[in-house]
Amino acid sequence: MRATPSVPGGGRNRAALVEKARVAIREGSHSFHAAARLFDKTTRERAWLLYAWCRRCDDIADNQHMGGELGDQSDAKQRIAKIRLLTQRALDGYPTADPAFDAFGLVASEVGITAQMAEDVIAGFELDADDWRPRTEADMLRYCYHVAGAVGVMMAVVMGVDPKDQDTLDRANDLGLAFQLSNIARDIVEDDAAGRCYLPIQWLVEQDIEPGQHTKPHHREELAEMAARLVELVEKHEAAARVGAERLPFRSRWAVLSAARIYGAIGRKVRERGPEAWNSRTVVPRWEKALYGMRAFLSAAINREKHPDGEITWGIKDFRPS
Repeated sequence: MRATPSVPGGGRNRAALVEKARVAIREGSHSFHAAARLFDKTTRERAWLLYAWCRRCDDIADNQHMGGELGDQSDAKQRIAKIRLLTQRALDGYPTADPAFDAFGLVASEVGITAQMAEDVIAGFELDADDWRPRTEADMLRYCYHVAGAVGVMMAVVMGVDPKDQDTLDRANDLGLAFQLSNIARDIVEDDAAGRCYLPIQWLVEQDIEPGQHTKPHHREELAEMAARLVELVEKHEAAARVGAERLPFRSRWAVLSAARIYGAIGRKVRERGPEAWNSRTVVPRWEKALYGMRAFLSAAINREKHPDGEITWGIKDFRPS
């Protein structure tokens, strides 16, 4: 029997993989699709390829389609094992019978994404599969690293950052943390409806909130206080991310700064709405996204971002489990 050859992308045609990935991002994330338009052609295609894998892993892990309603979670561990198997096969250059994983193998071979980078993301899906809850703020940030910061690290490599440039990768992680913290603030009630809570248990205890009761109407004031606390963290990591953005090529810098402004705006809108933040979904309208894009263009052109007050003393190592 002839051995299966090892070829990046599992032997699939690159243009076909790029097109499937483009369709996936257009359907799965309007914000990311819009931001990706700002990249140069090569970076944009690679971002699509990476997104296709992230989206497919998320759907497999949650037994859903394109981020829709969660499915049965009884076989979650088996689905995580499937993700690991297909991801490793893709990295080894073997066909997976799944275009999203073949796309990941292709982009990984082109830019130097490592197996450890992929594993850091998969570990986030595993936390959800284990019905994990953060006890402390550090636990919450660890979760944010795995589900978003680690993706930011891979995106930085897609944008041309050397996989060995740890300081710039740390700042890419900061951007992912800021994104996820904004999502947590916005989605507290939606997450609770799905049986999940990403607020640290210690925060709930400090607010004297009974287990499982944090989204009840009589706790909206306390919920608003915790959301404001989340947004403080968003702004801390958003500011740190701007340090790394300065080192990127212009179009990538523009895309990153646009995304940072849009996701930062989500968190700030939640904070401004206070106890009413979860009466309806907090969104950034298209006209406002366009405005942030224009402001980001000017910031990217000037390239003199305001840095955080004081020294940045944290990095990826602080968010990985020891």
